[in-house]
Formats: sequence, structure tokens, C-alpha cells
Amino acid sequence: MSRTPPLSRLLPFPVVDAAWDLALVPALAGAVALPVLPPVGVALVALAFGILWFHRDPERDPPTGGETVLSPADGTVSVVRGEGSRLRVGVFMNVTDVHVNRAPLAGEVREVRHRPGANRPAFDKESDRNEQVAIDCGEYELLVIAGWFARRIHPSVEAGDRVERGDRVGHVSFGSRADVVLPADVTRDDLLVAEGDSVRAGETIIAERPRDD
Repeated sequence: MSRTPPLSRLLPFPVVDAAWDLALVPALAGAVALPVLPPVGVALVALAFGILWFHRDPERDPPTGGETVLSPADGTVSVVRGEGSRLRVGVFMNVTDVHVNRAPLAGEVREVRHRPGANRPAFDKESDRNEQVAIDCGEYELLVIAGWFARRIHPSVEAGDRVERGDRVGHVSFGSRADVVLPADVTRDDLLVAEGDSVRAGETIIAERPRDD
């Protein structure tokens, strides 16, 4: 359920709902500390604002054309590799990136799976073994992989939901990676990004799907 606390009117950016719960404790502690320990109070209030800023949720304008695959996350492409007969493209989300994840393609969610695991840095080659949430949409799969500090992955869809390209499908707190296992008809020649490229969730086209003639 969406909430709009009075403080939201003072923020210059929208945030995900869960951000208010995370920011509440340092905000209240800061308000109490300000009169007696101003430096501590200021630091706590700044921390609360930082938490809100981290969880910002800007609007995005997906490009037209249902045959294109969009980035599931803001950040830097860190993985491009074959996985069986399909391709995987992974995006590393730094602490300064927006951490709201979006659907790369339209589809129906078949399953949302949580897999416990390690907490290696999300840019590490071993991070595939980290805790992750997989959103299975049949012809493609989105995997949100926790980093060493990210312990909260929040999918906002469930089995049976219909998503359109660029729709919000969840968010993750404090650094991680989002990978999309592309449909089987997408080849390396269809990719429009390479490792090291900067991308934006719901706006950057990472691949074009072959058109049926």
C-alpha cells in the first residue's frame, strides 16, 4: 500500500514506501538528540535523509517498441555471458544509483523465488552464489542479487501478475546486482551494451529482439 507521510511534501524526490520505515528510527533519535547533543542530532537527521535519498524512486519514460529489451536497473553493466543457450546481462548497482528494478520486457510473472546464499560484494565473480530473488516471467528471468551489505530484496510482484516493459517490479536496499537472462531468440549480435556501459532502468535498451518477417 502506498503511503504519503507529511514529510514527503518536503522531499525534492519521490521514494519507495519502505524507505519511511528505515528512516524513522534515525529521524526520531536525531530529533531527540538535537537539543542536547546537536552534532549527534544533526548526524542522525542526515542519516535519515541519506536513507530516503538512497531509496528515491524517479519516474521513467520507457522507449516505444515492444521488441526491445530494457535495462532492469540503474548502474554499470558488469556481466555479459552465455548461460546454456541463453545470454545473461548483469547490472551492478552502486550505492549512488537508484535501486528500483524494472521489467525489461512485458510478460506474466510465473514465479517469484527466494534463494538464500552468501553475501559477497555484488561486483565479485563469486556473487552469483549470493542471496537472490528470481522473478520468472517464462521467456525471460530477472534475478536480483544481494551484495555484501544488501540484505533486503523487496519484490513488488507475485505469481500471476502482468507486467509491462519498464514497470516497477521491486527494489533492493544498499548495493547489489540485477541480472536478466534474456529470451532464447536474443543472440550476441542483438546486444546493444557491453561490460562497463552505464545504463538506466526502464530506459536504456540493452538488446533488440529479432523481428518475425
